Amino acid sequence: MTEHSNKDSRRVTALWTSDEIAAATGGSASERFEVTGVTFDSREVQAGDLFVAMPGTAHDGHQFVDGAFAAGAAGAIVSQLVSGPHVLVEDTFAALQALGRASRQRSKATIFGVTGSVGKTSTKEALFAALDRNRLGKVHRSVKSYNNHTGVPLSLARMPRDVDFAVLEMGMNNAGEIRALVAQVRPHVALITTIAPAHIENLGSEEAIADAKAEIFDGLEPHGIAILPNDTPHRDRLLKAARHKAERIITFGTGDADVHAVHAVAAEGGGSLISAALLERELTFTISQPGEHWVTNALGVLAAVEAVGADVALAGLALADMGGLKGRGQRHRIAVQGGEILLIDESYNANPASMAATIGSLGAEKGVARRIAVLGPMRELGAHSDDLHAGLAPAILSARVDRLILIGDEMRPLDEVLDGSVAVDRVASVEEATDRLRQMVHPGDAVLVKASNSVGLAKLVESMAKEPACST
Repeated sequence: MTEHSNKDSRRVTALWTSDEIAAATGGSASERFEVTGVTFDSREVQAGDLFVAMPGTAHDGHQFVDGAFAAGAAGAIVSQLVSGPHVLVEDTFAALQALGRASRQRSKATIFGVTGSVGKTSTKEALFAALDRNRLGKVHRSVKSYNNHTGVPLSLARMPRDVDFAVLEMGMNNAGEIRALVAQVRPHVALITTIAPAHIENLGSEEAIADAKAEIFDGLEPHGIAILPNDTPHRDRLLKAARHKAERIITFGTGDADVHAVHAVAAEGGGSLISAALLERELTFTISQPGEHWVTNALGVLAAVEAVGADVALAGLALADMGGLKGRGQRHRIAVQGGEILLIDESYNANPASMAATIGSLGAEKGVARRIAVLGPMRELGAHSDDLHAGLAPAILSARVDRLILIGDEMRPLDEVLDGSVAVDRVASVEEATDRLRQMVHPGDAVLVKASNSVGLAKLVESMAKEPACST
């Protein structure tokens, strides 16, 4: 839902009536009711929500229906009889997908679909902010990383009926998954952020990854717009795929890109000051997030905003105001004995491209005592894992990292190739990394924390914020 206007929109109008839910899903309503939100997580239920009792590998959602009603749910989608207002269906997952399709069918919004190996959630959030500055309270986006076979239909089902724009993220682990998702989203604008060896274990090559991401173009609506990165060796591959469905193709990045940065320099207080050549004008603006990858993200966002005729100057103001996202660059000033440290939280995800980019951002930090990186393994790299972990060494050396804490055996190839050129602490767990960091930090240090989400480095960030400690 539109985050900052959630409560207001809940009071004004129903998101779904029981009649509409039954018609969309082919189910039968126990009684008439209205809902103002949708969730399948009983822990997230708010007053007025529709709770979808999804099947699960560990727990069946029907076990939590009573708790959902106790938390204020106004109705439920179920496949077995329950007490309380509900729509009874044969398959609750299929019903959620059907509700998502019905939401997309009734919407008159301009729909943006976002995918990519790196930066899709950050770019989705930036595009939402840019569009919301244009149409305050009239923009919807998927929250968190709800970008898979359950998250996408949920995000669609949550879309208010009267929004002007919607930004929906799509992710994948295997070929064919984006195609299935984009058939539900049916975007007017499809944006690919970048191509990198994420999920290469399943797909085998970067070319296959590019092809899988390019499936987003298959679902473009008539007269659709494709927006794709210029600075990738797979650009021509993406262009070829886009030409089959897109009426208009826009590239962003450097060189001969349609939307490109003329100048980009570090801004005071972090971030970048950018002068960009857009499709029909030039714009000078700042972004609050540091790093070259964020410059590229911003260009992709502005390309999308300009392509639909929205105000790019307002979009630039929104980019300047954006704060860091939890797990994706959020910056914490943490008090320690004698001063404070900067902790950069990149704990949510990691692949070779995003690792190199964020390590580069650490190197660009000015006025810091030391640069410390706490790095955990990148997952789903398969047989390429050792080489890709070792391949982080040039970024670490270029960034002048002073100390490294490496978690797990998968980081051994990086330690070996560095061969003592950087002080390295090898640890076996997040808990051990946290203890080591507490012993290590001094006032003025900048600490980068990054790994695949499954490593659990978010626990280190939370622990340091609560009890940082500091060596003397």
